Amino acid sequence: MLIEHSTAATLTIDLGAIAQNWRFLGTRAGSSSPPKAGPTAASTSTTAACAAVVKADAYGLGVAEVGPALYQAGCRDFFVALVDEGIQLRTLIGPDATVYVLHGPQPSAEIECAQHALVPVLNSPDQFQRWSNLAKMRGERLPAALQVDTGMRRLGFDPGDFEALSSESFAAARLSGIEPILLMSHLVSAEDPADPINRIQLEQFEIARKSWPGLRCSLANSSGIFLGPAWHFDLLRPGAALYGVAPVLNQHNPMRPVIRLQAPIIQIRTIAPGDRVGYNHTWRASRPTRVATLSVGYADGYLRSLSNRAMVRFMGQTAPLIGRVSMDTITVDVTDMPAHQLTPGAQFDLIDSAHDINQVATEAGTNAYEILTSLGPRYRRRYLAA
Repeated sequence: MLIEHSTAATLTIDLGAIAQNWRFLGTRAGSSSPPKAGPTAASTSTTAACAAVVKADAYGLGVAEVGPALYQAGCRDFFVALVDEGIQLRTLIGPDATVYVLHGPQPSAEIECAQHALVPVLNSPDQFQRWSNLAKMRGERLPAALQVDTGMRRLGFDPGDFEALSSESFAAARLSGIEPILLMSHLVSAEDPADPINRIQLEQFEIARKSWPGLRCSLANSSGIFLGPAWHFDLLRPGAALYGVAPVLNQHNPMRPVIRLQAPIIQIRTIAPGDRVGYNHTWRASRPTRVATLSVGYADGYLRSLSNRAMVRFMGQTAPLIGRVSMDTITVDVTDMPAHQLTPGAQFDLIDSAHDINQVATEAGTNAYEILTSLGPRYRRRYLAA
């Protein structure tokens, strides 16, 4: 329940938009060009299923709400980073959904992983051995995904280790306790279709999958979906695009906006030419200036790098953020806005459909992923039903 007299900023999250983004991404499977918008979009032929990455509390938007919304939309494959995230998600969705743990089972977490029917992504011989030991101890075959490193150099079997894993003698000795259900890798630079690493990784992945005929495969993340059908395989793996982040650099963003971030006015003052604003006086007035102080700051995840760079909106008009972002407040030049509308409690849009998360990320000098996952717990969260 919202407390209307609260001075907290408000984060509105559109679960319907997240579900629609997931459906839209699913229609791209096997498609070389974007499907047309509208009722006919769903008729595009598909060859791959579409998963949902909901790690980091659904990119900061709340897995307790996002997970069930995606499940109700039809999603049955989910990815999280940590075993604890998987345990939480398992309580929110049906038992027919598969929950993959990208980091694999950490030492001593294998038993919890199995108890909660989570599927670890095995990234190394060590993880493989520990999962195999647990399977033998339990006297059953345990499902697992296998990740091969095709260029990220972050997680996944090195090519040499994967070749050893794929050899007949190694498989005969070790696979008795493990049921591989997915082969995957992660793209380095899919948001840039012109980067040659995309093709190199595809070729490396094709080599890896030849040793595992018939195994379900996944390579395309959000941006990889837009590289074309060759990258799609059996399971698309979108994350950020579900939440409105643009999947391809310098192209129209086809994803629906998901969040709206608003902050109320606390106080308004008028300053004289030459007066300076905020910590370290990094902004100086060149004219008589009305300054509105808004209730949001870097303690809320509104990044300090937005200082003197961001734009905010009020009733369709834009205004610049002036001075440094403080822990709990920002200051905005509202000189050119109608004074009678600027009253304490009036709401400014920091992120909305006209000034979306991708633009804010550009202003902050970062990516939209960081903006999303930085959104803090102090916001009053308001969810729009799917």
